Amino acid sequence: MSEDKAQPNKRFLTRRKFIYGAMGLALTDAFFIEPNISHISQNNLKVPFLPPALEGLKIVHLSDLHYKPDKDEGLLSTVVEKINKINPDLIILTGDYVDHDTSGIDPMLKQLTKLKSKHGILACMGNHDGWNASGFYFKNEFEKHGIQFLINQNTTLSINNEKLHLAATDFIWMGAPDPIATLKGIPKEAPLITMVHEPDYFDTMLQIRDQHLQLSGHTHGGQCRVPFISYAPKKVKYGKKYIHGEYKKQNSSVFVTKGLGTTGIRVRFSCLPEIALHTLKS
Repeated sequence: MSEDKAQPNKRFLTRRKFIYGAMGLALTDAFFIEPNISHISQNNLKVPFLPPALEGLKIVHLSDLHYKPDKDEGLLSTVVEKINKINPDLIILTGDYVDHDTSGIDPMLKQLTKLKSKHGILACMGNHDGWNASGFYFKNEFEKHGIQFLINQNTTLSINNEKLHLAATDFIWMGAPDPIATLKGIPKEAPLITMVHEPDYFDTMLQIRDQHLQLSGHTHGGQCRVPFISYAPKKVKYGKKYIHGEYKKQNSSVFVTKGLGTTGIRVRFSCLPEIALHTLKS
């Protein structure tokens, strides 16, 4: 074979090796690395009517654990350690604690009870939770472990002699959300954070109440995203409009976390499990 013919073949083989190598690295990352590590995102979020005494309040927001005891124990253990180093004022959990059954609830809650927060932990339902057991089951199990669980309800925290209102709907996808009951009794000009698992319900909540901050999960940020442009090819029902991060509409905003766990194949790519750390602003 002549030298002229050999050179193109050599370049072709080199390119092919590079492509195969890159694919191998991407698959290793997606299946064995990213699902097992987490990162902390830091977000300044506005809450209308927030009094100066609550300015700077730090809230850790977790969602979509989809906890599998045989696979996620190490991830959740390190997440708990990271959160306790933050020493947040409040921790909020926005649903999907299980995937296909409730076998992971007890070991998951044993881990979550190690969390430290100045003003407690609040939780709400996710669609996978509602597909596997009743809201009563989850409320009972979480509250036995000292975690307040809200379903179409609200509560008021007294912090620095000021009131912060928190409200949570039921899950949306085949659930029974009741936004009117959820917001009942909350003054119009009061700082309000709503907890709604599925982010696209934000538009419905705005019809009932403007001027609030909604915290959601559900989308996993796409779970696998296109690198560099952060595009999420796969979108889920009730999570097609608001995918990840903060979105503003009217006088309100919704923040969607990428969550911690996975559903379906245990894979993440360019979409690390997220501990969302929110600092409240007026």
